[in-house]
Amino acid sequence: MFDADETLFDFEKSERVALQNTMLEFNIDYDETYHLEVYKHINDVIWKELEEGLITQEKLKIERFKRFLAALNLSLDETKFAQAYMRHLSNASFLYADSVQLIESLQKEYRLVIITNGLKDVQNKRVKKSIIGKYFEDIIISEEVNVSKPNPKIFELALKNMNHTDKSKVLMVGDSLTSDIRGGINFGIDTCWFNQNNSQNKTKLKATYEISNLMELKIMLEK
Repeated sequence: MFDADETLFDFEKSERVALQNTMLEFNIDYDETYHLEVYKHINDVIWKELEEGLITQEKLKIERFKRFLAALNLSLDETKFAQAYMRHLSNASFLYADSVQLIESLQKEYRLVIITNGLKDVQNKRVKKSIIGKYFEDIIISEEVNVSKPNPKIFELALKNMNHTDKSKVLMVGDSLTSDIRGGINFGIDTCWFNQNNSQNKTKLKATYEISNLMELKIMLEK
């Protein structure tokens, strides 16, 4: 089981490109250093609210831009701004350098699935239609199934769809301790934390394995 963004896909790059294109579409003088930092802070907070069950994904789509535009003191239609951003984001699909090689190699020996806390209008194009999309038996997008990581129900759904019952032969790989790793632990499966920035784990969550680059996963599995 793989997370998508910041695990196989370079979401930071996608986010950066999408925000810039949206701001330019609305004729706003774009300052990446300032605007991107403000947006990322607001976006991180609201996705944490989703993980904690404090907001729905439907509301999240608009609410994050309502907060963003308010922080910038801009009187724009947050719904139209959100729609423009998601359109630009859906067209911004960037894989990490090792993603294709890793997935092409693993798909020969393993059944693969992606579980992403994402919006269907964005992830269907960015993930499902990416060059690695064909290697995954299933790609589960939280908005489509109305449940998000770390809720164990989304992992249960993934295994049910694949007709697989042996949890001892399942590994969840992701970059987020609070979403991917906590979700895997809650579901009772092994987890692998993709910690590409060598960040310090300040939580009580402990992944079964930890890697700092994707190809380490292949080496680990071969052992």
